[in-house]
Amino acid sequence: MEWSPSGFLTAGGKRLEYACFGPPPDQAPTIVLLHEGLGCVALWRDFPKRLETVSNKGVFVYSRAGYGQSDPVALPRPLDYMTREAVETLPEVLDMIGARDVILLGHSDGATISAIYAGTVSDSRVKGVILMAPHFFTEPEGLESIAQAKTAYETTDLPKKMAKYHRDPDNAFHGWNGAWLDPGFKAWNVADVIGGIRAPILAIQGAGDQYGTLAQIDEITKRAIAQVAVAILPDTRHAPYLESPEATLEAIAKFLANLEL
Repeated sequence: MEWSPSGFLTAGGKRLEYACFGPPPDQAPTIVLLHEGLGCVALWRDFPKRLETVSNKGVFVYSRAGYGQSDPVALPRPLDYMTREAVETLPEVLDMIGARDVILLGHSDGATISAIYAGTVSDSRVKGVILMAPHFFTEPEGLESIAQAKTAYETTDLPKKMAKYHRDPDNAFHGWNGAWLDPGFKAWNVADVIGGIRAPILAIQGAGDQYGTLAQIDEITKRAIAQVAVAILPDTRHAPYLESPEATLEAIAKFLANLEL
C-alpha cells in the first residue's frame, strides 16, 4: 500500500481506519495496538504518541470493523468473533502494512485477539506480546458489568457520547455487548492459545478491573511456556493506559528493553 501516517486500508473485506506514529512498519520494529470491545483509533487518545516516545519504536493503530470510522459489521457477531479477527483479518493487516518486527499490544478484546494470533498463527515477525486486561474465559463479575453497560446504553446518553468516536455507535455497541450477553457465550474459553505463544509476554491488569479478575492473569502464568512478566496496577480498573498511564508506560518500556529487536 502507498504509505501515509493516517488513512484507510482494506482487510477482511472491510475498509479500516488507521494511524501510525513514528517510522512506518516496513522500516522499523512496530508496536501494533488492538483496541477494546468499544474502542477505536481515537479512543486510545494520546497513548500511541506517548508510547512511541518512550519506546523509540513505531506505533500502528487501527479500528476494527464496526468501530471508529471503519466499515460496520453484520450483526449479530458470531460468538467466535475474536478468533476470526485474529486468524482472518489481523494477518491481512500486518501484511498490508509491510510489517517487519512486531510487538502486539492489545487491550481487553484486543488483548484476546493478540493472544489468539500469537498462540495459533505461525509468524516469526511477532517478537513480543503485551496483554492489557485480557480475557480468556467468561466470569460472572465480567458478565454482570457487561449487563450493566447494556442498561447504561439503553437509559443514558451513552449512545450520544459514543457517536463522537464511532460512525455507527449502535453497530459498535451491540456487536460487542450482544455477543458477550448471548447465553451461548458463557461457555467461551480460549485459554488453550496461551501455551502456543512463543514470544515473551507482558500481562498488565488493574487490581480493580470490573470486567475480569486476576484469574485471567493467573491463567497466563499457569499455561505459558514463554517468558512472562506481570504488572498488577493498584487503584486501576479496566483501562490501565488511561487510568495509570505512567505505570503502564513504565512497565511496557521495561519489557521492551529486554526484547531482542
